[in-house]
Amino acid sequence: MTSRLRELIQQLGEAIHESVIESEQIAGVVQDIRKHGFDVLLMLEATIGLNEVGAKEGEDGDVETEESGQAGQFTRNDVNFLRSLRISVEGDDESGAKNPE
Repeated sequence: MTSRLRELIQQLGEAIHESVIESEQIAGVVQDIRKHGFDVLLMLEATIGLNEVGAKEGEDGDVETEESGQAGQFTRNDVNFLRSLRISVEGDDESGAKNPE
């Protein structure tokens, strides 16, 4: 990873942090919780994953992966990310590439 890429990732982390601390909606909810007699400790974890661009975009904007050759299919990384959010994918099998239909 180049130093410029590290710098950009750092900037992304700072931008995420700034957007959270400047959110009026978050501040309002925290204030409401404090009014109910609780102190708030907010800890967020952001995972930033990088993949080199190797996909081609079709005319309709769907990503065509090099592995599948078909537009609209999920890559193994897509499925792993969805699973981490506890979202199941129809037609999910062990091969990695999934079809959302």
